[in-house]
Amino acid sequence: MNSYDTYGGDPAAMMAAMGPFFAVIAIIGLAMFAFYIFLWWKIFSKAGFSGALSLINLAVLIPLIGWIAPLILLIWFAFARWPALNTNTQPTHPPV
Repeated sequence: MNSYDTYGGDPAAMMAAMGPFFAVIAIIGLAMFAFYIFLWWKIFSKAGFSGALSLINLAVLIPLIGWIAPLILLIWFAFARWPALNTNTQPTHPPV
């Protein structure tokens, strides 16, 4: 009836040949995600917050609801007072 020769051979061999391709794609994806976290770490640090806030972006790995935490983080970051912009010109000690 249907011969695998029509479609290029054995499906198991075809999947085995595609395994390294998917591994390379996964490694590139992980490297891009790590770079994304690094960029947010730098942004939070320069704004005066703890760089560890960027790790909240790891919530995107949670299925179905993972997009909510980074969205809330981005909205909070946009409207929060940034400690780096805090221009406190008052002296911290009384003049002598």
